[in-house]
Amino acid sequence: MEDNTSIVNRKAIADTERQIRPFIRRTPTIEVDAADFGLEAGKILFKLELLQHSGSFKARGAFANLLRRNIGPAGVVAASGGNHGAAVAYAARRLGIPATIFVPTITSPAKAARIREYGADIVIVGDRYADALAASQKFTEETGATPVHAFEQIETLLGQGTLAKEIEADSSAIDTLLVAVGGGGLIGGIASWFAGSIKIVAVESDGAPTLHAALAAGAPVDAPTGGIAADSLAPKRIGNLAFSIVRAYVSPDVALVTDDEIRAAQLALWSKLRIVAEPGGAAAFAALLSGRYRPADGERVAVLVCGGNTTLGDFER
Repeated sequence: MEDNTSIVNRKAIADTERQIRPFIRRTPTIEVDAADFGLEAGKILFKLELLQHSGSFKARGAFANLLRRNIGPAGVVAASGGNHGAAVAYAARRLGIPATIFVPTITSPAKAARIREYGADIVIVGDRYADALAASQKFTEETGATPVHAFEQIETLLGQGTLAKEIEADSSAIDTLLVAVGGGGLIGGIASWFAGSIKIVAVESDGAPTLHAALAAGAPVDAPTGGIAADSLAPKRIGNLAFSIVRAYVSPDVALVTDDEIRAAQLALWSKLRIVAEPGGAAAFAALLSGRYRPADGERVAVLVCGGNTTLGDFER
């Protein structure tokens, strides 16, 4: 498998950050006492990327694609569980580019509403992300639209890597960063920036263990696509681009969390910090809160809260 660590690196990420900076928010970090959540004494640094444009980190990769690639008159097309589609729709509107977004039926109403709000054409097809992806690929063949892949695209990883650059600038003292994983675009970009200088821990829903399955098999393989976070963390398999990076720079011990543990993390973020995170956005914290990941004494841990696209009804349930 191709080694992508020489392509997605700190220089390329820094160059991308300069290009997309006028279009993205520098999202805040907040340090809290672990004891507030009933955990052992110490501090937790939260990176609140759910406050990014379009409600998730995906805006970074979307702008990286639209600014760094040649887009033809047919515009762009994307397949998404919801967040990537909303981000591409938002970026396309800002840049005056036509966009068509394919989503499966499991996409949450909040994410579908965002895509419509940003003016993109939305097509709902199939039950899972893989169905939407196949439909988007057919659309590309028929129209010539530029595909913007959620994770299997160099520009996507470069854009997501700019998040790590911010985390490092805001708190260079962390030892460990917990990151939720779906297709791997986020963790691939982040791991490329840190390049082994800190410990990166992957967190997955046990209903969609794409990275866990790939590491066990030694290569990306099909995995289940269920769980409460299926609209953001459940592609059929981890991306090839990210996998080689993950093997080089990410801890091999993936933290698998249950739906109930994700719900508990959502509730804890709300009750203690008044943060409304979607299931995928709370998954990384679920690993810490549940004890699926246990820091060593004195270990300085950061947690990425990566998305907040949910409806009031869904959150209350």
